Amino acid sequence: MELGPLEGGYLELLNSNADPLELYHLYDQMDLAGEEEIDLCSEPDTDTINCEQFSRLLCDIEGDEETREAYANIAELDQYVFQDSQFEGLSKDIFIEHIGLEDMISESVEMLEEAGQKSQKRPFPEELPADLKHRKLAPPSGSLLSCLSLPAGPIHIIPTLPALPQGLWQISGAGTEVSSILIYQGEMPQAPPSSLPKSPDRPGSTSPFAPAAADLPNMPEPALTSRANVTEDEMSPAQCRAARKVSSKLPKYPERVEQFCRSLRDKYQAKPAGPEDILVEVDLMRARLERSSSKSLERELVILDWAEQQPARGGLAGVLLAASDCRRPRETQVIAVLGKAGQGKSRWARAVSRAWACGQLPQYDFVFYLPCHCLDRSGDTYRLQDLLFSLGPQPLPGDSEVFGHILRRPDRLLLILDAFEELEAQDGLLPSTCGPVSAAEPSSLRGLLAGLLQRKLLRGCTLLVTARSRGRLAQSLSKADALFQMAGFSAQQAETYVERYFEHLGAAHHQERALALLRGQPLLLSHSHSPTVCRAVCQLSEALLELGEEAELPSTLTGLYVGLLGPAVHDSPPGALETVARLAWELGRRHHSALREDQLPEKVRAWAVAKGLVQPCPGAPETELAFPSFLLQCFLGALWLAVSSEIKDKELPQYLALTPRKKRPYDNWLEGMPRFLAGLVFQPHARCLGALAGPVVASVVDRKQKVLTKYLKRLQPGLLQAGRLLELLHCAHEAMDAGLWRHVVQGLPAHLSFLGTRLTPPDTHILGRTLETAGRDFSLDLRSTGIDPSGLRSLVGLSCVTRFRAALSDTVGLWESLQQHGEAKLLQAVEEKFTVEPFKAKSMKDVEDLGNLVQIQRTRSSSEDTARELPAIRDLRKLEFALGPVSGPQAFPKLVRILEAFSSLQHLDLDSLSENKIGDEGVAQLSATFPRLKALETLNLSQNSITDVGACKLAKALPSLAASLLRLSLYNNCICDVGAKSLAHVLPDMVSLRVLDVQYNKFTAAGAQQLAASLRKCPDVETLAMWTPTIPFGVQEHLQQLDSRISLR
Repeated sequence: MELGPLEGGYLELLNSNADPLELYHLYDQMDLAGEEEIDLCSEPDTDTINCEQFSRLLCDIEGDEETREAYANIAELDQYVFQDSQFEGLSKDIFIEHIGLEDMISESVEMLEEAGQKSQKRPFPEELPADLKHRKLAPPSGSLLSCLSLPAGPIHIIPTLPALPQGLWQISGAGTEVSSILIYQGEMPQAPPSSLPKSPDRPGSTSPFAPAAADLPNMPEPALTSRANVTEDEMSPAQCRAARKVSSKLPKYPERVEQFCRSLRDKYQAKPAGPEDILVEVDLMRARLERSSSKSLERELVILDWAEQQPARGGLAGVLLAASDCRRPRETQVIAVLGKAGQGKSRWARAVSRAWACGQLPQYDFVFYLPCHCLDRSGDTYRLQDLLFSLGPQPLPGDSEVFGHILRRPDRLLLILDAFEELEAQDGLLPSTCGPVSAAEPSSLRGLLAGLLQRKLLRGCTLLVTARSRGRLAQSLSKADALFQMAGFSAQQAETYVERYFEHLGAAHHQERALALLRGQPLLLSHSHSPTVCRAVCQLSEALLELGEEAELPSTLTGLYVGLLGPAVHDSPPGALETVARLAWELGRRHHSALREDQLPEKVRAWAVAKGLVQPCPGAPETELAFPSFLLQCFLGALWLAVSSEIKDKELPQYLALTPRKKRPYDNWLEGMPRFLAGLVFQPHARCLGALAGPVVASVVDRKQKVLTKYLKRLQPGLLQAGRLLELLHCAHEAMDAGLWRHVVQGLPAHLSFLGTRLTPPDTHILGRTLETAGRDFSLDLRSTGIDPSGLRSLVGLSCVTRFRAALSDTVGLWESLQQHGEAKLLQAVEEKFTVEPFKAKSMKDVEDLGNLVQIQRTRSSSEDTARELPAIRDLRKLEFALGPVSGPQAFPKLVRILEAFSSLQHLDLDSLSENKIGDEGVAQLSATFPRLKALETLNLSQNSITDVGACKLAKALPSLAASLLRLSLYNNCICDVGAKSLAHVLPDMVSLRVLDVQYNKFTAAGAQQLAASLRKCPDVETLAMWTPTIPFGVQEHLQQLDSRISLR
């Protein structure tokens, strides 16, 4: 049968008479990208089943959407393929019946030889049955072991092995009574009969040509093998994990692949020298990216309350194992780890590759660690194998056999892209900007990386990306399968790092003194939240302790880095420090931290490397250099701005990044630079810039100091956004200028809101110090700041803080901690300061947290002789409920159960733009609480799907609020004439009511007339808003003429 190009869908292929074995020939002749052509057999009567042809056929079938919708017919096609006429004709020769397992093992070699000598002729058409698709094979019994010898090479069919050598394909067929067989292409490796193990009890598949998921990851997802006699629900998680461990056993690979794998492991097993070897494990916190506002397209890390933050279980291995658990077949798994510069992301990424090299990640055959500064190349074209083998650190030779193995098993590949922000200069990495890509065709690095991120290349691999949380490329990671945030050091972890640092140096006797130095400077201790700063503190402490004098650490970050670089400048070549500083500034403007050797003069380069200002990139070519830390690059950039005469004085204030610019805004990529700039310009010249650049630059610095002083004293701290206000406080502290500090402190408003602004430990410390020196009272809003418990305690425990708001869950946790430690006085003070007024519930968690607060009060009231209300509950006067139509009906009953606890509640707003839809049932539950809400003045029930049933129940309960209720809104509900009549009946009893809003309901002129008639009996009611489209406009105008208090707007 002659086959032309295939047209139509896969269902047409099901109903056609096409011979699948001829389809293999057709696909073999097609020129597919990245595949080598295979010579067809010249004999017309002989068919060759080629594994690569079969794989391509399956991949093309997967692309047809109609195939996915008609998966129920796949088994029928499989049966058709398996029971083709050729197989029936060959069944006498191929399938050896009545051979037991023991006989099979003992005669395996002889059977292979005999089967290889038999001819395979197709039967004549007249010998075939009429219905080719529904014929039945003679059922073979027992295990089978045969070989089909073809001119193009033998294909061996053998029982399943427990571990599959390279080149074996498993086929399971439940309908054929064949438990499991393997197809081997090429020469069968000869082994003694006793070495052939028995086939394990492995579940079969309903499809005879469906390979096992562990052996063929490129199969379409619906065609994965199913478990025999076990449904998905019957498999326990432990069984699933055990099955996955079995499938991840490393098979025996070809020698070239094994050799490359050993070389890769040896490369990553090498431990870094010096302090890089010191590792204090920090937590990975689950995170998510969301738009910062409805008008902004940029996404930012969501700031979670401390109690909401969820560390990843199991650390590194747990993260990758969880990613494997939720992986879909042939789908790339993208894991992103975000965090600020200096939080240890790169060190963590290198630890991943080292863990694999030590055998801790057996689910991966290959791990490639690629620092993105090595990939920042444009203009040239590369292939995918170049990206894996040549462009990374310490390239390893990889041939086509290794690359082919990776392409066949992408699910066992882990690719690490470290420091993704280094590629911000590259365009086209964001989604939907990359065209079709191929693993074989050359492309730019931009195209290759975009293909990986968009899941078009190496589909099925695991992609691990580390990046800074700020930046353009971080926005493209919002759709990652798993998103984590790198947490910094806690105070205890920072002290642990100091101890290990001096233990690593062999100076354990200095540990206690070094810790005492760090504890003596609380600001540096809070900055040690960053591992980079913690290491710098250790280096300076080491130098101070070696001098043997009375040592003391500086009180600012600027002083810390001046102390580190000061000794290095003494023997430097002329102008060396300025040269390195200028380069740091220029690279930062281009969002780079790596440089080439030829960018520095030879003497300057040698000095800078010797003093640690630059260092070879970890694992990169020798010509690649980088600054040891991002914070050091920020310091050097600020140094250049302070001493350079090329920077105009009038341009200097923009680099503090305190006031936004509408035109040409400054890109503050070197985010640590403003603080260093303030410190270098304002701190005393002799012990700051004088120690680095000498007295020559004194006049330049004096001029710049005057410009910055004028600019900073014009700022009004009370008008700055919360983030910029914190930056101003840091700059004022680094400057150590009394006049500037006094100006900033005096300009602080009495109420400081940091709602939605992340508060790190250094922010918390500098804010507390500022409030203490202000000498007046403040109220703080610390909601959605992610403040840690120790920082929350330090701020709210200040005597100058008289009122504060914070996350309910975090505050309750603080109360419990204080109670456990017996700090009753501080606990009482914190309880008195805490307020939730006004409270807006926007999520189920908000309602639950408020319920926990009420439960604490109820528990104390039952256990104490004198009941004492919590001030936060006692003083709550306004409560808003805005959960929307999905969560609203579920959460409202929980809110109703605690409403009676708020005795001072005056305003209850149940209206939401997205409509809460509490319905008639919610109104009935709410009405039962009215007798205990004695102070309620405003009740807003707008847009809640209330009908006549709810309106009648509400009308019956309203007299309980007759003495207090001033405003009642039932806007945009479903109230008809019956409900309007009920409200009209109760209206004269509401002696305190001033405003009633029943607009946009469904009552007619009859209901409106009843309300208008009742209004005449209520002289104290000021407004009755009742315009609704179901009332004729003439009737409404007439009623308004009778009583002007009726509003139709």
